[in-house]
Amino acid sequence: MNAPLLDPAAPAASPAPAALTAIEPEPGWRAAAQRCAAIAAQFADAVDSEARFPVEAFAALKHERLLSAMVPTACGGAGLSLADVGAICETLAQGCASTAMIYAMHQIQVACIDEHGGASPWHRQLLAQLSEHQWLFASATSEETIGGNMRTSACAVELDGARFRIEKLAPTISYGAHADAILVTARRTAESAAADQVLIVALREETLLEHRGVWDSMGMRGTCSEGFRLVATGLAEQILPTPFADIADQTMLPVSHTLWASVWTGVAADAVNRAKAFFRAQARSKPGSVPPAGMRLAQAVGLLQMMQARLQVALDAARAAHAARLNESQADAPLAAMLGFASDMNTLKTSISSTALDVVQEVLMICGMAGYKNGTPYSVGRHLRDLYSAPLMINNDRIAQNTASLLLAQRPAAPGRA
Repeated sequence: MNAPLLDPAAPAASPAPAALTAIEPEPGWRAAAQRCAAIAAQFADAVDSEARFPVEAFAALKHERLLSAMVPTACGGAGLSLADVGAICETLAQGCASTAMIYAMHQIQVACIDEHGGASPWHRQLLAQLSEHQWLFASATSEETIGGNMRTSACAVELDGARFRIEKLAPTISYGAHADAILVTARRTAESAAADQVLIVALREETLLEHRGVWDSMGMRGTCSEGFRLVATGLAEQILPTPFADIADQTMLPVSHTLWASVWTGVAADAVNRAKAFFRAQARSKPGSVPPAGMRLAQAVGLLQMMQARLQVALDAARAAHAARLNESQADAPLAAMLGFASDMNTLKTSISSTALDVVQEVLMICGMAGYKNGTPYSVGRHLRDLYSAPLMINNDRIAQNTASLLLAQRPAAPGRA
Protein backbone atom coordinates (compact mmCIF):
# COMPACT_ATOMS: atom_id res chain seq x y z
CA MET A 1 0.00 0.00 0.00
CA ASN A 2 2.27 2.72 -1.21
CA ALA A 3 1.05 6.28 -0.96
CA PRO A 4 1.87 8.50 -3.96
CA LEU A 5 3.58 11.76 -3.16
CA LEU A 6 1.40 14.77 -2.65
CA ASP A 7 1.72 17.58 -5.14
CA PRO A 8 2.88 20.57 -3.09
CA ALA A 9 1.17 22.87 -5.57
CA ALA A 10 -2.14 21.06 -5.36
CA PRO A 11 -5.04 23.29 -4.35
CA ALA A 12 -6.73 22.85 -1.00
CA ALA A 13 -9.29 20.10 -1.04
CA SER A 14 -12.83 20.97 -1.97
CA PRO A 15 -15.79 19.07 -0.54
CA ALA A 16 -15.85 15.58 -2.02
CA PRO A 17 -18.67 14.52 -4.32
CA ALA A 18 -21.40 12.31 -2.94
CA ALA A 19 -19.67 9.19 -4.28
CA LEU A 20 -16.68 9.87 -2.02
CA THR A 21 -18.63 10.66 1.14
CA ALA A 22 -17.04 8.41 3.72
CA ILE A 23 -20.17 6.74 5.04
CA GLU A 24 -23.81 7.43 5.60
CA PRO A 25 -24.94 9.39 8.66
CA GLU A 26 -25.83 7.40 11.73
CA PRO A 27 -27.11 4.72 11.91
CA GLY A 28 -25.33 3.89 8.63
CA TRP A 29 -21.85 4.07 10.16
CA ARG A 30 -22.91 1.86 13.06
CA ALA A 31 -24.23 -0.82 10.71
CA ALA A 32 -21.02 -0.54 8.67
CA ALA A 33 -18.95 -1.10 11.82
CA GLN A 34 -21.01 -4.17 12.69
CA ARG A 35 -20.43 -5.65 9.24
CA CYS A 36 -16.70 -5.07 9.59
CA ALA A 37 -16.71 -6.56 13.10
CA ALA A 38 -18.36 -9.73 11.78
CA ILE A 39 -15.57 -10.15 9.23
CA ALA A 40 -12.92 -9.35 11.85
CA ALA A 41 -14.38 -12.03 14.15
CA GLN A 42 -14.31 -14.59 11.36
CA PHE A 43 -10.53 -14.23 10.99
CA ALA A 44 -9.57 -13.22 14.55
CA ASP A 45 -8.17 -16.60 15.57
CA ALA A 46 -6.08 -16.86 12.40
CA VAL A 47 -4.77 -13.31 12.87
CA ASP A 48 -3.83 -14.23 16.45
CA SER A 49 -2.23 -17.61 15.78
CA GLU A 50 -0.29 -16.40 12.72
CA ALA A 51 0.56 -12.97 14.21
CA ARG A 52 -0.46 -11.39 10.91
CA PHE A 53 -2.06 -8.13 9.89
CA PRO A 54 -5.90 -8.42 9.71
CA VAL A 55 -6.07 -7.91 5.95
CA GLU A 56 -9.66 -9.11 5.62
CA ALA A 57 -10.99 -6.75 8.28
CA PHE A 58 -9.17 -3.76 6.80
CA ALA A 59 -10.36 -4.59 3.31
CA ALA A 60 -13.87 -4.38 4.78
CA LEU A 61 -13.11 -1.13 6.63
CA LYS A 62 -11.82 0.41 3.40
CA HIS A 63 -14.85 -0.85 1.48
CA GLU A 64 -17.14 0.73 4.07
CA ARG A 65 -14.98 3.89 3.96
CA LEU A 66 -14.56 3.84 7.72
CA LEU A 67 -10.89 4.88 7.70
CA SER A 68 -12.03 8.45 6.99
CA ALA A 69 -14.71 8.42 9.68
CA MET A 70 -13.00 11.18 11.68
CA VAL A 71 -11.90 13.26 8.69
CA PRO A 72 -13.91 16.51 8.37
CA THR A 73 -16.67 16.52 5.76
CA ALA A 74 -14.88 19.39 3.97
CA CYS A 75 -12.07 16.93 3.20
CA GLY A 76 -14.39 14.14 2.09
CA GLY A 77 -14.73 12.34 5.41
CA ALA A 78 -17.73 11.60 7.59
CA GLY A 79 -16.80 14.12 10.29
CA LEU A 80 -17.79 11.75 13.09
CA SER A 81 -17.24 12.74 16.71
CA LEU A 82 -14.80 11.13 19.13
CA ALA A 83 -17.74 9.38 20.78
CA ASP A 84 -18.87 7.95 17.44
CA VAL A 85 -15.39 6.70 16.59
CA GLY A 86 -15.12 5.25 20.09
CA ALA A 87 -18.33 3.31 19.44
CA ILE A 88 -16.82 1.95 16.21
CA CYS A 89 -13.70 0.87 18.12
CA GLU A 90 -15.84 -0.85 20.75
CA THR A 91 -17.83 -2.67 18.07
CA LEU A 92 -14.73 -3.82 16.19
CA ALA A 93 -13.12 -5.02 19.44
CA GLN A 94 -15.97 -7.46 19.96
CA GLY A 95 -14.78 -9.16 16.78
CA CYS A 96 -10.98 -8.77 16.93
CA ALA A 97 -8.96 -6.73 19.41
CA SER A 98 -6.00 -6.29 17.04
CA THR A 99 -8.26 -4.90 14.31
CA ALA A 100 -9.87 -2.48 16.75
CA MET A 101 -6.54 -1.32 18.19
CA ILE A 102 -5.06 -0.66 14.75
CA TYR A 103 -8.20 1.26 13.81
CA ALA A 104 -7.99 3.28 17.03
CA MET A 105 -4.31 4.10 16.47
CA HIS A 106 -5.08 5.24 12.92
CA GLN A 107 -7.85 7.56 14.11
CA ILE A 108 -5.53 9.03 16.76
CA GLN A 109 -3.18 10.15 13.98
CA VAL A 110 -6.11 11.54 11.97
CA ALA A 111 -7.24 13.57 14.99
CA CYS A 112 -3.74 15.03 15.46
CA ILE A 113 -3.50 16.10 11.81
CA ASP A 114 -7.01 17.55 11.80
CA GLU A 115 -6.60 19.47 15.06
CA HIS A 116 -3.07 20.75 14.53
CA GLY A 117 -2.57 20.78 10.77
CA GLY A 118 -6.02 21.90 9.67
CA ALA A 119 -4.78 25.38 8.72
CA SER A 120 -2.05 23.94 6.48
CA PRO A 121 -2.99 23.37 2.81
CA TRP A 122 -0.61 20.39 2.66
CA HIS A 123 -2.24 18.65 5.62
CA ARG A 124 -5.77 19.41 4.39
CA GLN A 125 -4.82 17.85 1.06
CA LEU A 126 -3.41 14.85 2.94
CA LEU A 127 -6.75 14.32 4.71
CA ALA A 128 -8.58 14.63 1.39
CA GLN A 129 -6.35 11.95 -0.13
CA LEU A 130 -6.85 9.75 2.94
CA SER A 131 -10.60 10.01 2.36
CA GLU A 132 -10.35 9.28 -1.34
CA HIS A 133 -7.89 6.38 -1.13
CA GLN A 134 -8.71 5.15 2.41
CA TRP A 135 -5.10 5.38 3.52
CA LEU A 136 -3.91 3.91 6.81
CA PHE A 137 -1.81 6.06 9.17
CA ALA A 138 0.63 4.78 11.82
CA SER A 139 2.97 6.47 14.30
CA ALA A 140 6.58 6.20 15.47
CA THR A 141 6.84 7.89 18.87
CA SER A 142 9.08 5.43 20.76
CA GLU A 143 12.84 5.28 20.28
CA GLU A 144 15.50 2.73 21.20
CA THR A 145 17.64 5.13 23.22
CA ILE A 146 14.75 6.58 25.25
CA GLY A 147 12.28 3.69 25.52
CA GLY A 148 8.57 4.39 25.65
CA ASN A 149 8.76 8.00 26.85
CA MET A 150 7.30 9.70 23.80
CA ARG A 151 7.83 13.17 25.28
CA THR A 152 11.56 13.09 24.48
CA SER A 153 13.48 12.27 21.30
CA ALA A 154 17.09 11.48 20.49
CA CYS A 155 16.78 11.75 16.71
CA ALA A 156 16.49 15.18 15.11
CA VAL A 157 15.09 16.69 11.93
CA GLU A 158 17.70 17.54 9.30
CA LEU A 159 16.54 20.48 7.17
CA ASP A 160 18.05 21.28 3.78
CA GLY A 161 16.21 24.20 2.28
CA ALA A 162 12.61 23.16 1.67
CA ARG A 163 13.19 19.48 2.42
CA PHE A 164 13.73 17.38 5.54
CA ARG A 165 15.38 14.10 6.42
CA ILE A 166 14.83 12.04 9.56
CA GLU A 167 16.41 8.80 10.77
CA LYS A 168 14.97 7.00 13.78
CA LEU A 169 15.52 3.65 15.50
CA ALA A 170 12.04 2.66 16.63
CA PRO A 171 11.62 -0.43 18.85
CA THR A 172 8.00 -0.69 17.71
CA ILE A 173 5.96 0.78 14.89
CA SER A 174 2.56 -0.89 15.01
CA TYR A 175 1.50 -2.07 11.53
CA GLY A 176 4.28 0.12 10.11
CA ALA A 177 4.89 -2.19 7.15
CA HIS A 178 1.21 -1.82 6.17
CA ALA A 179 0.81 1.94 6.64
CA ASP A 180 0.57 4.55 3.90
CA ALA A 181 1.99 7.26 6.17
CA ILE A 182 3.76 7.31 9.53
CA LEU A 183 3.70 10.22 11.99
CA VAL A 184 7.20 10.50 13.47
CA THR A 185 8.39 12.45 16.52
CA ALA A 186 11.84 14.04 16.53
CA ARG A 187 13.78 16.95 17.99
CA ARG A 188 13.16 20.17 16.09
CA THR A 189 16.87 20.53 15.24
CA ALA A 190 20.10 18.78 16.15
CA GLU A 191 20.72 21.54 18.72
CA SER A 192 17.25 21.29 20.30
CA ALA A 193 16.60 19.86 23.74
CA ALA A 194 15.24 16.32 23.92
CA ALA A 195 11.76 17.63 24.80
CA ASP A 196 11.67 20.24 21.99
CA GLN A 197 9.88 17.97 19.54
CA VAL A 198 7.93 18.18 16.31
CA LEU A 199 5.59 15.71 14.61
CA ILE A 200 6.33 14.85 10.98
CA VAL A 201 4.14 13.11 8.40
CA ALA A 202 6.37 10.62 6.56
CA LEU A 203 4.78 9.32 3.36
CA ARG A 204 5.35 5.68 2.50
CA GLU A 205 6.78 6.52 -0.91
CA GLU A 206 9.66 8.45 0.66
CA THR A 207 10.19 6.27 3.73
CA LEU A 208 12.63 3.39 4.14
CA LEU A 209 11.71 0.81 6.78
CA GLU A 210 14.43 -1.65 7.74
CA HIS A 211 13.27 -4.48 10.02
CA ARG A 212 15.06 -4.69 13.38
CA GLY A 213 12.94 -7.29 15.15
CA VAL A 214 9.90 -9.53 14.93
CA TRP A 215 6.57 -9.27 16.76
CA ASP A 216 6.08 -12.56 18.61
CA SER A 217 3.98 -11.35 21.53
CA MET A 218 1.59 -12.70 24.13
CA GLY A 219 -1.38 -10.80 22.72
CA MET A 220 -2.41 -8.10 20.24
CA ARG A 221 -0.46 -10.22 17.78
CA GLY A 222 -2.21 -8.80 14.73
CA THR A 223 -0.91 -5.28 15.38
CA CYS A 224 2.46 -6.39 13.93
CA SER A 225 4.34 -3.95 16.18
CA GLU A 226 7.80 -4.71 14.83
CA GLY A 227 10.98 -2.73 15.31
CA PHE A 228 12.35 -0.65 12.44
CA ARG A 229 15.11 1.67 11.38
CA LEU A 230 13.10 4.45 9.75
CA VAL A 231 14.62 6.88 7.26
CA ALA A 232 12.22 9.41 5.75
CA THR A 233 12.54 12.45 3.51
CA GLY A 234 10.03 14.98 2.25
CA LEU A 235 8.93 18.58 2.16
CA ALA A 236 9.45 20.75 5.23
CA GLU A 237 5.74 21.61 5.18
CA GLN A 238 5.00 17.99 6.14
CA ILE A 239 6.12 18.95 9.67
CA LEU A 240 3.09 19.92 11.74
CA PRO A 241 3.35 23.58 12.83
CA THR A 242 2.26 22.94 16.43
CA PRO A 243 4.94 21.81 18.93
CA PHE A 244 4.55 18.14 19.74
CA ALA A 245 4.17 18.89 23.46
CA ASP A 246 0.93 20.74 22.69
CA ILE A 247 -0.24 18.06 20.25
CA ALA A 248 0.33 15.39 22.90
CA ASP A 249 -1.39 17.29 25.72
CA GLN A 250 -4.36 18.59 23.75
CA THR A 251 -5.06 15.73 21.34
CA MET A 252 -2.84 12.67 21.18
CA LEU A 253 -3.04 11.55 24.81
CA PRO A 254 -6.74 12.25 25.46
CA VAL A 255 -7.81 10.71 22.14
CA SER A 256 -5.47 7.75 22.67
CA HIS A 257 -6.73 7.01 26.15
CA THR A 258 -10.36 7.38 25.08
CA LEU A 259 -10.13 5.16 22.00
CA TRP A 260 -7.93 2.59 23.72
CA ALA A 261 -10.47 2.44 26.55
CA SER A 262 -13.19 1.90 23.95
CA VAL A 263 -11.25 -1.04 22.53
CA TRP A 264 -10.71 -2.63 25.94
CA THR A 265 -14.37 -2.13 26.81
CA GLY A 266 -15.35 -3.89 23.59
CA VAL A 267 -13.08 -6.86 24.34
CA ALA A 268 -14.57 -7.15 27.84
CA ALA A 269 -18.10 -6.86 26.42
CA ASP A 270 -17.51 -9.77 24.04
CA ALA A 271 -16.18 -11.88 26.91
CA VAL A 272 -19.29 -11.08 28.98
CA ASN A 273 -21.50 -12.06 26.04
CA ARG A 274 -19.74 -15.44 25.97
CA ALA A 275 -20.32 -15.81 29.72
CA LYS A 276 -24.02 -15.02 29.27
CA ALA A 277 -24.30 -17.66 26.54
CA PHE A 278 -22.57 -20.22 28.77
CA PHE A 279 -24.82 -19.31 31.69
CA ARG A 280 -27.98 -19.72 29.58
CA ALA A 281 -26.75 -23.08 28.30
CA GLN A 282 -26.21 -24.20 31.90
CA ALA A 283 -29.68 -23.01 32.89
CA ARG A 284 -31.32 -24.88 30.01
CA SER A 285 -29.58 -28.10 31.06
CA LYS A 286 -31.07 -27.82 34.57
CA PRO A 287 -34.52 -26.20 34.32
CA GLY A 288 -35.85 -24.60 37.47
CA SER A 289 -32.48 -23.82 39.04
CA VAL A 290 -30.06 -20.91 38.81
CA PRO A 291 -26.56 -22.09 37.85
CA PRO A 292 -23.90 -21.46 40.52
CA ALA A 293 -22.03 -19.05 38.23
CA GLY A 294 -24.88 -16.54 38.48
CA MET A 295 -23.20 -14.41 41.14
CA ARG A 296 -19.97 -14.18 39.16
CA LEU A 297 -21.91 -13.22 36.04
CA ALA A 298 -23.67 -10.45 37.94
CA GLN A 299 -20.26 -9.23 39.13
CA ALA A 300 -18.84 -9.28 35.60
CA VAL A 301 -21.84 -7.40 34.19
CA GLY A 302 -21.55 -4.81 36.97
CA LEU A 303 -17.86 -4.26 36.25
CA LEU A 304 -18.56 -3.89 32.53
CA GLN A 305 -21.27 -1.33 33.23
CA MET A 306 -18.82 0.61 35.41
CA MET A 307 -16.34 0.62 32.53
CA GLN A 308 -18.98 1.89 30.12
CA ALA A 309 -20.07 4.62 32.55
CA ARG A 310 -16.46 5.69 33.16
CA LEU A 311 -15.87 5.88 29.42
CA GLN A 312 -18.95 8.05 28.98
CA VAL A 313 -17.72 10.44 31.68
CA ALA A 314 -14.40 10.73 29.84
CA LEU A 315 -16.12 11.38 26.51
CA ASP A 316 -18.17 14.15 28.12
CA ALA A 317 -14.98 15.65 29.59
CA ALA A 318 -13.18 15.46 26.25
CA ARG A 319 -16.12 17.12 24.50
CA ALA A 320 -16.15 19.95 27.06
CA ALA A 321 -12.38 20.43 26.86
CA HIS A 322 -12.50 20.59 23.06
CA ALA A 323 -15.32 23.12 23.14
CA ALA A 324 -13.37 25.24 25.62
CA ARG A 325 -10.34 25.24 23.32
CA LEU A 326 -12.49 26.41 20.43
CA ASN A 327 -13.91 29.27 22.50
CA GLU A 328 -10.65 30.53 23.98
CA SER A 329 -6.93 30.17 23.40
CA GLN A 330 -5.16 27.40 25.27
CA ALA A 331 -3.03 30.05 26.95
CA ASP A 332 -6.17 31.53 28.52
CA ALA A 333 -7.51 28.19 29.76
CA PRO A 334 -7.57 27.92 33.58
CA LEU A 335 -4.65 25.86 34.86
CA ALA A 336 -6.92 23.94 37.23
CA ALA A 337 -9.14 22.86 34.33
CA MET A 338 -6.14 21.73 32.29
CA LEU A 339 -4.70 19.74 35.18
CA GLY A 340 -8.08 18.25 36.00
CA PHE A 341 -8.66 17.11 32.42
CA ALA A 342 -5.19 15.57 32.19
CA SER A 343 -5.61 13.61 35.42
CA ASP A 344 -9.10 12.50 34.32
CA MET A 345 -7.71 11.10 31.06
CA ASN A 346 -4.92 9.36 32.97
CA THR A 347 -7.26 7.66 35.42
CA LEU A 348 -9.53 6.63 32.55
CA LYS A 349 -6.67 4.68 31.02
CA THR A 350 -5.46 3.05 34.23
CA SER A 351 -8.92 2.15 35.51
CA ILE A 352 -10.32 0.73 32.27
CA SER A 353 -7.16 -1.24 31.46
CA SER A 354 -7.21 -2.88 34.90
CA THR A 355 -10.96 -3.46 35.11
CA ALA A 356 -11.13 -5.07 31.67
CA LEU A 357 -8.76 -7.77 32.88
CA ASP A 358 -10.88 -8.26 36.01
CA VAL A 359 -13.98 -8.72 33.85
CA VAL A 360 -12.42 -11.39 31.65
CA GLN A 361 -10.96 -13.15 34.69
CA GLU A 362 -14.51 -13.41 36.08
CA VAL A 363 -15.70 -14.73 32.71
CA LEU A 364 -12.99 -17.40 32.78
CA MET A 365 -14.20 -18.54 36.20
CA ILE A 366 -17.78 -18.65 34.89
CA CYS A 367 -16.99 -20.66 31.77
CA GLY A 368 -14.36 -22.86 33.40
CA MET A 369 -12.58 -25.28 31.09
CA ALA A 370 -14.86 -24.27 28.21
CA GLY A 371 -13.41 -20.77 28.47
CA TYR A 372 -9.88 -21.99 29.13
CA LYS A 373 -9.70 -24.19 26.05
CA ASN A 374 -9.24 -22.71 22.60
CA GLY A 375 -11.75 -23.32 19.84
CA THR A 376 -14.97 -23.34 21.90
CA PRO A 377 -17.80 -20.78 21.68
CA TYR A 378 -16.80 -19.69 25.20
CA SER A 379 -13.01 -19.40 24.74
CA VAL A 380 -11.53 -16.25 26.29
CA GLY A 381 -7.81 -17.03 26.15
CA ARG A 382 -7.27 -14.57 23.31
CA HIS A 383 -9.26 -11.92 25.18
CA LEU A 384 -7.05 -12.29 28.26
CA ARG A 385 -3.81 -12.27 26.29
CA ASP A 386 -4.88 -9.21 24.30
CA LEU A 387 -5.91 -7.34 27.43
CA TYR A 388 -2.61 -7.97 29.22
CA SER A 389 -1.18 -5.37 26.83
CA ALA A 390 -3.56 -2.73 28.21
CA PRO A 391 -1.65 -1.82 31.41
CA LEU A 392 1.61 -1.78 29.40
CA MET A 393 0.60 0.65 26.64
CA ILE A 394 2.19 3.60 28.38
CA ASN A 395 2.85 1.70 31.59
CA ASN A 396 0.17 2.20 34.26
CA ASP A 397 2.86 2.78 36.90
CA ARG A 398 4.30 5.66 34.88
CA ILE A 399 0.82 7.12 34.34
CA ALA A 400 -0.03 6.80 38.05
CA GLN A 401 3.16 8.65 38.95
CA ASN A 402 2.30 11.41 36.49
CA THR A 403 -1.26 11.57 37.84
CA ALA A 404 0.05 11.95 41.38
CA SER A 405 2.10 14.96 40.26
CA LEU A 406 -0.96 16.48 38.58
CA LEU A 407 -3.09 15.95 41.67
CA LEU A 408 -0.40 17.51 43.85
CA ALA A 409 -0.49 20.62 41.66
CA GLN A 410 -4.28 20.93 41.87
CA ARG A 411 -6.00 22.95 44.55
CA PRO A 412 -8.42 21.04 46.78
CA ALA A 413 -11.95 21.08 45.41
CA ALA A 414 -14.75 22.85 47.20
CA PRO A 415 -16.69 20.72 49.74
CA GLY A 416 -18.97 18.24 48.03
CA ARG A 417 -17.06 18.32 44.75
CA ALA A 418 -14.50 15.84 43.38
